[in-house]
Amino acid sequence: MFGYYLDLAWRSLRRNSVLTALMVLAIAVGIGASMTTLTVMHLLSGDPVPTRSGTLFYPQVDPDTSLRERKDPSDVMDYHSAVDLWRSRRADRQTLVTSGEIKLRAVDAHKPPLMIEMLATTADFFPMFDVPFQYGGSWQPGDDEQRTRVAVISAQLNDKLFGGANSVGRTLRLRDNDVRIVGVLKPWRPSPQFYQVAGGRFSNGNTGAFYSKPEDVMVPFFTGMEVGDGSFGVFNCWRVPDDLAHLQDAPCAWVSMWVQLDSPAKAIRYAQFLADYAAQQKGLGRYTHADDTRLPSLMQWLDYNQVVPSDVRLQAWLAFAFLAVCLFNTVGLLLAKFLRRSGEIGVRRALGASRRAVFAQCLVEAGMIGLLGGAGGWLLTLLGLWLVRRQPAAYADLVHLDPAMFLTTFTMAIMASLLAGVLPAYRASRVAPGLQLKTL
Repeated sequence: MFGYYLDLAWRSLRRNSVLTALMVLAIAVGIGASMTTLTVMHLLSGDPVPTRSGTLFYPQVDPDTSLRERKDPSDVMDYHSAVDLWRSRRADRQTLVTSGEIKLRAVDAHKPPLMIEMLATTADFFPMFDVPFQYGGSWQPGDDEQRTRVAVISAQLNDKLFGGANSVGRTLRLRDNDVRIVGVLKPWRPSPQFYQVAGGRFSNGNTGAFYSKPEDVMVPFFTGMEVGDGSFGVFNCWRVPDDLAHLQDAPCAWVSMWVQLDSPAKAIRYAQFLADYAAQQKGLGRYTHADDTRLPSLMQWLDYNQVVPSDVRLQAWLAFAFLAVCLFNTVGLLLAKFLRRSGEIGVRRALGASRRAVFAQCLVEAGMIGLLGGAGGWLLTLLGLWLVRRQPAAYADLVHLDPAMFLTTFTMAIMASLLAGVLPAYRASRVAPGLQLKTL
């Protein structure tokens, strides 16, 4: 029976080709607009570390000693709090993160100097975040405290300086310090750059910078303090520091810390440890707000910072409103199309077709229009994403149509057309056969 309905629907669509084209175009444009923005939303709001996100947490304490009341603890820590917690080794893994811009030269590559972003972190950074390597590997945990002059570089920098060859063992000069390359990453592009996310609540929705590319050079944290001293960014200061070029003792927050806790019980114990640490620091006179420590998970931290830019969310709402307008137009066109066939439907009803059969036949025709509209919507979505990739946005190069969103395109088109077809199909199924036969 379904095949018979398909045949009837195809004949009907061909018989009214102009009307069919208008309905397919309406659905294609609505689906194309909504799927373009929905795909961008899907890519920007995904899990950046799906294999480990359930075990990654972001400790928060409040080192700010100013007298004003605070609703939330600071988004990052001061140097001493971060290093204290890192050295305590209470988590399965822990890493410190901060970054800054620095001058780089490849000693034997005969390339002009570059200004690049340098990440100062610790050895656990790489296994914690599943960072892939193309050549070599990360430095050893002992290299952090020993301030070993080693570095891991990105695939993009390796291509630029060494033509993509294995550069492990070669030397880079960061400012006036030589570091030896021990690892080269594979192309790695977390979305967002989650380990640097902070301050989203103050950005008024302008969070596109969270989707920037990872840093080109990564060095051990304390090595970074030496070779990049004075180049790291500050999140906030609660007193004017004596020397902004040396932030280790400054009353400023500028270091992020991540921990890996492999079970809920460990997360509970670490949260208590964090509270005890803050209380201890308050007893020592270093903290004034010790009762507000937090330990959000990775996804909670991203939600808290509202990492999806507000303009992307607004565009998504506008696109779905546009899809609704297209569907209203489709409802009108389908209603006109079905009621023009009242005579034909009356004959079918007189020959024994039930109202349910007429209703199902009309919905099959609406679904076929949705399938054709989905094909058009898919092409328009590809065009829309191509235009998005040409925008000067940090996330532009991330935008593509994955298999899940490809299937969603056709599913949404068919569902939308079926929804638009319910009322016209119902009206067509209520056609009185006797009245229609008299008019023939």
